[in-house]
Amino acid sequence: MSLPSEDKMYASKVGMMEEIVVLLGGRVAEKLVLDDISTGASNDIQRATKIAREMITKYGMSEKLGPICFGSEQDEVFIGKDFGQTRNYSEQVASQIDEEIKAVIDSCYEKCQALLSDNMELLHELAKLLLEKEKVEGDEFLALYNKVNGIVENPSNEETTQEAQDGNE
Repeated sequence: MSLPSEDKMYASKVGMMEEIVVLLGGRVAEKLVLDDISTGASNDIQRATKIAREMITKYGMSEKLGPICFGSEQDEVFIGKDFGQTRNYSEQVASQIDEEIKAVIDSCYEKCQALLSDNMELLHELAKLLLEKEKVEGDEFLALYNKVNGIVENPSNEETTQEAQDGNE
């Protein structure tokens, strides 16, 4: 789980896309490492889809559909949520919304896949650490990241690569 670095009342499109990439990490890792998928990532997929849907229907973050809010948040208290929401758009627009949501998810999936593929050694080392510890804090992850990537932190807290240090010797 990632914790916000600050409390804010807004989110940018880039930030929301990055959050979707993070949420898809478990599913992508399963596919890359095990060449199979499981139900383990179902909640993350639901959350990612909800964010993508809100980006398109609530926040107007679709280039194709523009800055329009689709749907209504006026829910009836005693009626189920699906029945209590009103839809103020056509089936054609609903289809376009679905296409845009899928495009957002697909784009984030591809980005996640590229990130994990490029960092496969780190992924395997992190998995080993998680088997040992069950939970990894941010500073522990950073130390593992630095170790895998050959980054050494010197006493003045400036990070240098192992190659740079080797060149100075």
